[in-house]
Amino acid sequence: MAKIVVKQVKSTIGRPEAQVKIVKALGLGRIGKSKEIEDTPAVRGMIEKVSHLVEVAA
Repeated sequence: MAKIVVKQVKSTIGRPEAQVKIVKALGLGRIGKSKEIEDTPAVRGMIEKVSHLVEVAA
């Protein structure tokens, strides 16, 4: 499968707990951190829920 790079660009401070947990599950946790992960439907759904906090590069 293809890989995508997800980068956190905004803080999780003041966000709902569910969004904080999704960001942590993606392997992120602070602004500027990026992670290369498999492009699966589950990961795409997680990214969609926190799309306002992260950037995605193919």
